[in-house]
Amino acid sequence: MATDLSLRARIPQLTDRIVASYSDIGSINHLGHCPLPNSSKVVEIAETLKEILFPGYRQRENLNFDNVVYYVGDLVDSLHDTLTEQISRALRYGADVLGEPCDRERLADFEMIAQEKAIQFLETLPDIRSMLASDVKAAHDGDPASKAYDEIIFCYPGLEAITIYRLAHELHLLGVPLIPRMLGEWAHSRTGIDIHPGANIGPSFFIDHGTGVVIGETCDIAANVKLYQGVTLGAVSFPRDSDGNIIRGQKRHPTLEEGVVIYSNATVLGGETVIGANSVIGASVSIMNKKIAPNTMVTVDKPTLRFREAS
Repeated sequence: MATDLSLRARIPQLTDRIVASYSDIGSINHLGHCPLPNSSKVVEIAETLKEILFPGYRQRENLNFDNVVYYVGDLVDSLHDTLTEQISRALRYGADVLGEPCDRERLADFEMIAQEKAIQFLETLPDIRSMLASDVKAAHDGDPASKAYDEIIFCYPGLEAITIYRLAHELHLLGVPLIPRMLGEWAHSRTGIDIHPGANIGPSFFIDHGTGVVIGETCDIAANVKLYQGVTLGAVSFPRDSDGNIIRGQKRHPTLEEGVVIYSNATVLGGETVIGANSVIGASVSIMNKKIAPNTMVTVDKPTLRFREAS
């Protein structure tokens, strides 16, 4: 009992030390600023969007063409309100980072802009569905293990990652701060597939198996591209200015032309790298700042296997 009381007596002092650390230079906190987007709300938005994009597969059962219009209408209506709130918070965050004031007048401006951006985003959903339909077909056509589209929608982590990417990418194009990255990292944690929302990815995109795939911010990927697990589409060393700061906004990641296939654990790096149409990059190949002509197969020479008696 004495030991327990002694420990409890130290809690106030410990609390003071922790709070004091919040004032340290370079400390990590968001105190005294405008509210950030709420991570739980952002995930809720993503789940609702998936319900709209893939009706009948997730929360609501027994949907048909007689009742789906009312169901989806309710979802879109509630989504607009939630999106407006979270986008408004993200816009305020963006202004806060730039040191702009977060006063009442500015808050009203952010709310109005967020309402418009929410509508603009929701208006992209039919086009996103068309893109996802091509992705589902690409997965079915490219994987002999697939028995039906339903299996892909339920079971393929690649489709899950691509779905969230396509949503996050539209928000990225609308200039919404932070939320696209939050969505991308949520999908990353669920699937093991890391796709930056700034990447440009065409239709009929298929990631087979998927674990460990990384697709960087400035990647350009054309239609009908297929990646296997462990593929990295990354950057080389970052250019820096005279003060040693990273120069941002440059093309740092590869371009894949139409019909490219990249097999497992290949590493393709650099903004100058272009993989020509219908080329195949073999497993474990490493390419850096090279241009590969169309219809080229790139492989690693087979290593020599050595057999010896186990000791």
